[in-house]
Amino acid sequence: MPRVTPLPSSALPPEQAALYETFASGYADFRDQAAALAHVPAALDGLYGMLLRLRAEAAVRLRYIELAVVTVSKINLCAYCVAHHQPLLGVEGVPEEAIAALPGFDHPAFDATDRLVIEYARLVTETPGRIRDGVFERLRAAFSERQIVELTLRIALAGFFNRFNDALQIDDGRSAPLLEP
Repeated sequence: MPRVTPLPSSALPPEQAALYETFASGYADFRDQAAALAHVPAALDGLYGMLLRLRAEAAVRLRYIELAVVTVSKINLCAYCVAHHQPLLGVEGVPEEAIAALPGFDHPAFDATDRLVIEYARLVTETPGRIRDGVFERLRAAFSERQIVELTLRIALAGFFNRFNDALQIDDGRSAPLLEP
């Protein structure tokens, strides 16, 4: 049971209600998260609006975004985020066994760029101030600077959403408890 009263989209002005509904059902099923975030309409506008715009721009392949998000969510033991993002990895062609191996990156289904994204997600999550220049050299070989910034943003936001969801006990009943990676 969430720690705040879930707000329906009908409790919001029409423009924010539309954003709530678009994100809650169009991105993935995040209705319960939207129902908590709706208590702070500016956050709903800023976070969900930005994420929808980034997804529409598609500067970074969804596969890499979801590899990063699931990796971070497994490290942070956010069962809600893992349960909601794993299916998106499946759609991107990542086999279940490879998803189960995350945050490890040596599964044969992962190519060099996949492994780099997973490694970077781990580093940003666990030791952001100690990432070596060599990692950025490899990132620059695979991604533009715009893509590196977006990937870093998405990794950091995954950590935010992990903590937001866990602190407010946002759970729709689909999330199984996670064990330490």
